[in-house]
Amino acid sequence: MAITRYTSRPGLNATRARQGRIGVHMFWVLAVSTALAALALFGAWSWRAGDLPSTPPSKAGAARTAQSFNSGDPAPGTLQTTPSPHTAPTR
Repeated sequence: MAITRYTSRPGLNATRARQGRIGVHMFWVLAVSTALAALALFGAWSWRAGDLPSTPPSKAGAARTAQSFNSGDPAPGTLQTTPSPHTAPTR
Protein backbone atom coordinates (compact mmCIF):
# COMPACT_ATOMS: atom_id res chain seq x y z
CA MET A 1 0.00 0.00 0.00
CA ALA A 2 1.10 3.51 -0.64
CA ILE A 3 1.49 6.24 1.97
CA THR A 4 -0.57 9.32 1.17
CA ARG A 5 1.10 12.67 0.90
CA TYR A 6 -0.79 14.47 3.67
CA THR A 7 -1.26 11.75 6.30
CA SER A 8 0.76 8.87 7.57
CA ARG A 9 -2.13 6.43 7.05
CA PRO A 10 -1.75 3.84 4.34
CA GLY A 11 -3.82 4.74 1.25
CA LEU A 12 -5.29 2.73 -1.58
CA ASN A 13 -4.60 3.26 -5.23
CA ALA A 14 -7.58 3.77 -7.57
CA THR A 15 -7.75 0.18 -8.81
CA ARG A 16 -7.68 -1.29 -5.33
CA ALA A 17 -10.28 1.20 -4.06
CA ARG A 18 -12.74 0.24 -6.80
CA GLN A 19 -12.64 -3.48 -6.00
CA GLY A 20 -15.50 -4.99 -4.03
CA ARG A 21 -14.78 -7.29 -1.15
CA ILE A 22 -16.17 -10.80 -1.40
CA GLY A 23 -17.90 -11.97 1.73
CA VAL A 24 -21.20 -12.38 3.51
CA HIS A 25 -22.24 -8.78 2.92
CA MET A 26 -21.77 -9.19 -0.85
CA PHE A 27 -23.91 -12.34 -0.75
CA TRP A 28 -26.71 -10.45 1.00
CA VAL A 29 -26.53 -7.58 -1.49
CA LEU A 30 -26.84 -10.02 -4.38
CA ALA A 31 -29.57 -12.08 -2.68
CA VAL A 32 -31.71 -9.06 -1.77
CA SER A 33 -31.32 -7.44 -5.20
CA THR A 34 -32.24 -10.70 -6.95
CA ALA A 35 -35.27 -11.13 -4.69
CA LEU A 36 -36.39 -7.55 -5.38
CA ALA A 37 -36.00 -8.08 -9.14
CA ALA A 38 -38.05 -11.30 -8.95
CA LEU A 39 -40.69 -9.53 -6.85
CA ALA A 40 -40.89 -6.67 -9.37
CA LEU A 41 -41.20 -9.13 -12.27
CA PHE A 42 -43.95 -11.08 -10.51
CA GLY A 43 -45.73 -7.82 -9.59
CA ALA A 44 -45.65 -6.57 -13.18
CA TRP A 45 -46.88 -9.92 -14.45
CA SER A 46 -49.75 -10.11 -11.96
CA TRP A 47 -50.72 -6.49 -12.60
CA ARG A 48 -51.14 -7.17 -16.33
CA ALA A 49 -52.39 -10.79 -15.99
CA GLY A 50 -55.93 -9.76 -16.93
CA ASP A 51 -54.72 -8.63 -20.36
CA LEU A 52 -53.26 -12.05 -21.18
CA PRO A 53 -55.43 -14.67 -22.91
CA SER A 54 -56.78 -17.28 -20.53
CA THR A 55 -56.39 -20.19 -22.96
CA PRO A 56 -53.86 -20.85 -25.69
CA PRO A 57 -55.04 -20.17 -29.24
CA SER A 58 -56.56 -23.09 -31.09
CA LYS A 59 -56.67 -23.97 -34.77
CA ALA A 60 -60.42 -23.29 -34.83
CA GLY A 61 -59.84 -19.82 -33.41
CA ALA A 62 -57.14 -19.17 -36.01
CA ALA A 63 -59.57 -20.22 -38.77
CA ARG A 64 -62.24 -17.83 -37.45
CA THR A 65 -59.69 -15.01 -37.36
CA ALA A 66 -58.59 -15.78 -40.92
CA GLN A 67 -62.22 -15.74 -42.10
CA SER A 68 -62.79 -12.35 -40.53
CA PHE A 69 -59.99 -10.91 -42.69
CA ASN A 70 -61.35 -12.39 -45.91
CA SER A 71 -62.95 -9.44 -47.65
CA GLY A 72 -63.91 -11.26 -50.84
CA ASP A 73 -63.29 -10.15 -54.39
CA PRO A 74 -62.73 -6.47 -55.19
CA ALA A 75 -65.59 -4.45 -56.60
CA PRO A 76 -65.65 -4.01 -60.41
CA GLY A 77 -63.75 -0.97 -61.59
CA THR A 78 -61.33 -0.94 -58.67
CA LEU A 79 -58.70 -3.10 -60.32
CA GLN A 80 -55.26 -1.67 -60.99
CA THR A 81 -55.21 0.21 -64.26
CA THR A 82 -51.54 1.15 -64.47
CA PRO A 83 -49.12 -1.59 -65.46
CA SER A 84 -47.06 -3.14 -62.73
CA PRO A 85 -43.31 -3.61 -63.21
CA HIS A 86 -43.83 -7.28 -62.35
CA THR A 87 -46.22 -8.04 -65.20
CA ALA A 88 -45.55 -8.26 -68.91
CA PRO A 89 -47.06 -5.48 -71.01
CA THR A 90 -50.16 -6.42 -73.02
CA ARG A 91 -50.33 -5.57 -76.72
